Amino acid sequence: MGGAISLLAVNFIIAQVFVVAFLVVAAKSQAKRPAIWCACGFAVASLSAVFETVLPFSLVPKLFAVGAFASVLAGFILIRFGLGFFYRVPANLPFATALFAGSVVLDLLIYDLPRGTLKHAFFYQMPFCLVQAWSASTIIRSERRSRADWSLFCLLALSSIYYVVKVYAAIAAGSGTTAADYLASPFALVSQALGAMLIVATGMAILGVMVKEIIDEARASSELDALSGLCNRRGFADRVAPLLQEGGDDGPGTLILTDLDRFKLVNDTYGHHAGDEVIRQFSCVLRELMPSRAVAGRLGGEEFAVFLPRIGPADARVLAHGMRAAIASTRIIGLPEVAAVTASFGVAVVAAEEPLELAMQRADKALYAAKAGGRNRVECAEAPVHVVANPRRARS
Repeated sequence: MGGAISLLAVNFIIAQVFVVAFLVVAAKSQAKRPAIWCACGFAVASLSAVFETVLPFSLVPKLFAVGAFASVLAGFILIRFGLGFFYRVPANLPFATALFAGSVVLDLLIYDLPRGTLKHAFFYQMPFCLVQAWSASTIIRSERRSRADWSLFCLLALSSIYYVVKVYAAIAAGSGTTAADYLASPFALVSQALGAMLIVATGMAILGVMVKEIIDEARASSELDALSGLCNRRGFADRVAPLLQEGGDDGPGTLILTDLDRFKLVNDTYGHHAGDEVIRQFSCVLRELMPSRAVAGRLGGEEFAVFLPRIGPADARVLAHGMRAAIASTRIIGLPEVAAVTASFGVAVVAAEEPLELAMQRADKALYAAKAGGRNRVECAEAPVHVVANPRRARS
């Protein structure tokens, strides 16, 4: 019994560590609710260690045995709610309530059955199996498919299978006749050890996906321009980079550089608040008109860029004219009705294997030509020169 109780104490301490860890994640993440629910889940589940420790010395062991069962099941259900909020696959409250209440009633009904029988083992372990399978299904039903998500799914599925295996292990190894006998059995020691390993692994996996979310949020915010809501220069380059690898023989797509005309005059005449509103409205125009897979960024000041994957120069030119006409007809708060904001555009096809910087240089020349030609214009860059990725291969 001493070994099993020692493991119960270890499990309790581990659970409290996870409670603190999830509360820290809740304090650092924008999605606080999932982490708080998971913290509550581990806190409630840890009560089972207290119940099972007191059980052998109690005059009413049934109360503590059922309490241990109920606390673990309730903790698993709370974690399921946390995962539901995180993966945007909400748990059904009536179903969860019915599952919990029905399982506790069932545990009361089978309490007096010998622990080593199939009937007792099956009905005792199945609620845990169902809840873990239910949690695993949350990930499958979500839209997230990262390696961390798949790792968590595998651990939850393994936990579900673990409770099925425990049914047969309890019969084969013997788990005692009563709840007190269970704690003194070798099966309890092995069961607690394996259960602790799965709890730690699953808890770490859940923490992993939530910490990854925090890191992704921080990275996204560092790559966004606060005023326009578009990518900043670094974010634009990072998001375009993988798209440059997708192109065929005709190249990966087309780049549009655009610059607001006489923007300094707007700031000097109507103030920086009006200038900020111009930036916001122009950003809205870019977002509304560009295709779904396109990437838009504010490179600095009044200069913007849009990368159009798998789109040729003719369609890109039409789109640039649409953007030009849209901003010219947009009413800007803070400017007189007669004041029209215009923009100039330079369009450049990105050649296969061409670095983004070279394509931006050509688009910038076209943009300069549009400015020199009277502004509020769209100009296309000269055709790109074929870029050789490996100079040694070219010389050979």
